[in-house]
Order: sequence, then structure tokens, then C-alpha cells
Amino acid sequence: MNKQRSVTAERLYRNDARLEVRSAGVRTEAERRISEADLKWADVVYVMERGHKSRILERFVGITLPPIDVLDIPDDFEVMDPELQELLRSLLDPEIARLVSQPRAAEETNESP
Repeated sequence: MNKQRSVTAERLYRNDARLEVRSAGVRTEAERRISEADLKWADVVYVMERGHKSRILERFVGITLPPIDVLDIPDDFEVMDPELQELLRSLLDPEIARLVSQPRAAEETNESP
């Protein structure tokens, strides 16, 4: 319920100057539930389980979604668990490096944002 894994990921990356990050859950009981505004804001969404991606796809039919990547991280950790941090960094650091090295579409065409 957005209490361990995604919160840990947000805490790991929230002070990274290259990024803007948000954590949100998919269940109705989530402290902060993902919204259409979140999806319109995001360049990419990382979810912990395939079921999370399915819920997003089912709930937000008819809007353009950013890429949604599944990390396949089991719900076996406490917040900021060192093993969870290591797992998140091993999966996300290469993805983030790739994303920030790619020019944005507006920059590629020399258009103003």
C-alpha cells in the first residue's frame, strides 16, 4: 500500500537534481493514490509489480499514458531497508542515466517547451 517500496524509491531519488519524483499507490487505501494529473506529469512511471501496471491501465483508459516499467520487486521489505535500497538503485540508476542522457523532444527540434 505505498508504504515501503515506492516511498523508499521516492526518498532515494527526491534530492537528485536531475529528477522530479513522486510516490503514489494504486489501491484505494493508499495514503496518496495515483491520479490522472500524476500520469500527465510523468515522463515514465516505475511500478513494483505487474499487477500495479494492470491496475493503472484498467483505471486510466482513454488517456495517453507515459511508459510504465515493472521493476518486479516483491513486497518483502520495510521502508529504507538497505537491501531494498540496493535493489532499487541497481534497477533504477541505469534507467535514470539513460533517460537523462536523452534529449527531450522539444530540444531535439529546437522548439520552445
